[in-house]
Amino acid sequence: MLFALMQLLGGFILSVGWIPQIIQIVRTKSVADLNLKAYLLMLLGIGLMEAYAVNLAVQGSGLAFLITNTLSLAVVSTVVVLILHYQPPRSRRK
Repeated sequence: MLFALMQLLGGFILSVGWIPQIIQIVRTKSVADLNLKAYLLMLLGIGLMEAYAVNLAVQGSGLAFLITNTLSLAVVSTVVVLILHYQPPRSRRK
């Protein structure tokens, strides 16, 4: 029980850590210094962990991991969507 609470608290803190980045993007409407490829790789990793978390939850364990991983997936997905929305259009190469 203690480790499940630690998982929930740690996962919640890791997920909420992305909120300041989201707020800054929305306020400034700028993603100039963010690397889309890095966030896409992070999203892929969290997506793979999400499949594992679902498997654990179906087997009757790992609900805390599923909850916190789903939260992380949602927050990082939001950052990726904002990067795609606010990135300037690519200039045409000549």
